[in-house]
Amino acid sequence: MDFTIRAANLEDCKDIARMTLELAEYEKVSEHVKVTQKDLEQDGFCKNPFFHGIVAEVPDQHRTKDGHVKIGFALYFYSYSSWKGRSVYMEDLYVMAEFRGKGIGKALMSKVAQLGMAAGCNQLNFTVLDWNKASMDFYMSQGCFDVTANFGYHYMKCEGEALERLAQP
Repeated sequence: MDFTIRAANLEDCKDIARMTLELAEYEKVSEHVKVTQKDLEQDGFCKNPFFHGIVAEVPDQHRTKDGHVKIGFALYFYSYSSWKGRSVYMEDLYVMAEFRGKGIGKALMSKVAQLGMAAGCNQLNFTVLDWNKASMDFYMSQGCFDVTANFGYHYMKCEGEALERLAQP
């Protein structure tokens, strides 16, 4: 199947928001999605963006029944490891269900890795749900490994009222 991978632009935010919700529905956590199209526009396309994105697009003849040609995306940002130095963190990788298994997810992930390496990054980090065996198998087939299983680290989060309390002097 023909598809292209390109840098996301402001006009892609509507489709990225749509696919973010689809991803959350697939992961059974859609009630947690708070980011809007406007947030994506402001946070990704400002002077100092909080994230970068790429989209997968198919030609018109392969558009979905709903008329979509943007059928996948990856969001990423740069971070720093006190052990390894520059890192790229892939926040999301998503391909619409009807387009999976066609090399699009691999192409998106490969592009994030290329961009990270071009920026001098030494590692690509991301999370995956423990029940998502298909994704785990895919990532393992790309040479990735499970940090939780190998090193025992746990991904931690602080948000909402707890974050507000923590931020108090």
